[in-house]
Amino acid sequence: MSKQNMQEFYEIRWHGRGGQGAVTGAMLLAKAAFLYGYKGVTAAPFFGAERRGAPIIATNRIATRPINTYSLVENPDIVIVLDETLLNVVDVTKGLREYGIVIINTPRTPGEIPIPHHTIATTNASENAKKAGLIVEGIPIVNTSILGGISRATGMVNLESIEKSIQNHFPPEIAKKNIEGTELTFESTLLNQAWPGSKKENTSD
Repeated sequence: MSKQNMQEFYEIRWHGRGGQGAVTGAMLLAKAAFLYGYKGVTAAPFFGAERRGAPIIATNRIATRPINTYSLVENPDIVIVLDETLLNVVDVTKGLREYGIVIINTPRTPGEIPIPHHTIATTNASENAKKAGLIVEGIPIVNTSILGGISRATGMVNLESIEKSIQNHFPPEIAKKNIEGTELTFESTLLNQAWPGSKKENTSD
């Protein structure tokens, strides 16, 4: 993927439940984007504390220029859903731009997701996290694995930048597991169509 074709500005909204690490995932994505070459990156939580099991939101803004906006993302280009049960309780497409994409952690295919008029990407980040040994108290931790799906579906950042972000955040042995989950998720991500919001090829280099 060519850095010369980086989109100028992305707004991203994460939907998860407390304890799934949406806020950490957003932070790692911001760091990966900076490593990839974006000049402006932000990551922020919204809607209260990350209480275990409660629906929470985190957001990113990623741009080729410095960013001075830190308010809630109201019209995202990209929506990331860490827990597909949230589709039944939260309108994850609220404010999503017409060309927007929804990336969902689910064993289902994009065609099985009842969200019309948008690009849908699905990937079983939970299963990939299990395969990589990313289990805490019997629960798969998907916030890093899903980063591979984001790379595959949008082309916004490459795997190398994501892996560097993970390596900078975790001790070596833990980073190794998180990188494995990310790579597995990259390879297993499915889309119902190419995302029109990206000019970049969905490759890992």
